[in-house]
Amino acid sequence: MADGAAADIFAPAANEALRAFPIEPDGLELVSHSENITYRVVDRRDGAAYGLRLHRPWYHTIDELISERDWIRALDDAGIAVQAPMRTRDGQEYASVIIPATGERRFAGLARWTTGRVLAEVLRETTDIGMAARRFEQLGALTASLHDQAAAWQAPATFTRHALDADGLMGDAPHWGPFWDHRGLSEGERRLMLDTRARLHAALAGLDRQPVGYSLIHADMHPGNVLVDGDALTVIDFDDAGWGWHAYDIAVALFYQQRGANFEAFERAYVAGYRSVRRLSEQSLALLPMFRLIRGLAQIGWFHQRPELDRAARLEETKAIVLDQCREFLKS
Repeated sequence: MADGAAADIFAPAANEALRAFPIEPDGLELVSHSENITYRVVDRRDGAAYGLRLHRPWYHTIDELISERDWIRALDDAGIAVQAPMRTRDGQEYASVIIPATGERRFAGLARWTTGRVLAEVLRETTDIGMAARRFEQLGALTASLHDQAAAWQAPATFTRHALDADGLMGDAPHWGPFWDHRGLSEGERRLMLDTRARLHAALAGLDRQPVGYSLIHADMHPGNVLVDGDALTVIDFDDAGWGWHAYDIAVALFYQQRGANFEAFERAYVAGYRSVRRLSEQSLALLPMFRLIRGLAQIGWFHQRPELDRAARLEETKAIVLDQCREFLKS
């Protein structure tokens, strides 16, 4: 969908949603129209910028969305750099709006805008490997701070969020879709993934789920979901956050670097940054190749759920990595 078409479809609902929040908006700038629709809006009274997100209607219930904000507020209170959420005029977390062109209902949330550039863009543009490694070291430290908070935090009794456990990642109905059913797979590739899934499910079922290594995780904390402003990093987009293993969060961070020439240097830097804040055992490190494979399979499941997106090149890249890793995993 082109930006102009997206603006025509979603702008009326976005403007309606903004009336529920205690700001006086000066214009509406569409900045993203992927699964969720995101606008940047400025309050004309003081120039403060905010992000308005219209959440996709099929992914989370309102209770799950409120729980996401509970955690983000707790992270903000703990001094971790996130986009602080804003409540409506009557103290609610979200406004409910109808998209006139489609008839669908979406929940709209507002959060403070964070100045900066996406880390993935910064990394693509640099030839300074030392600088890139330092960014991964920072990202490791940021992830460790998030895990520290999550492991110690007592969630409210009403808190509800999906679990990225053995079933959530590798069960019969995994959270990000049945990756083995993607139409871009041959029968042999499908069979290989199903055999791998069975082995992975058994391996995950045997892992410990104590808070030291299993708690709330971001679950999508790659460089595309981190903003850079000078030396500061801010983590954004908690849409996929849920209960899961810390090792999965770590694996996600470096998934698309793993075939690059500098992967080992980036991984060392990330681990050093993580260990500067929080303990990371050698046993957890040994799990990272398995969790990178799980991330790749989950990514194919996400592609399967979103056939309307033109991701053929990314699918082929991911599939090539995953199939090699499936074969290696089944040998182990």
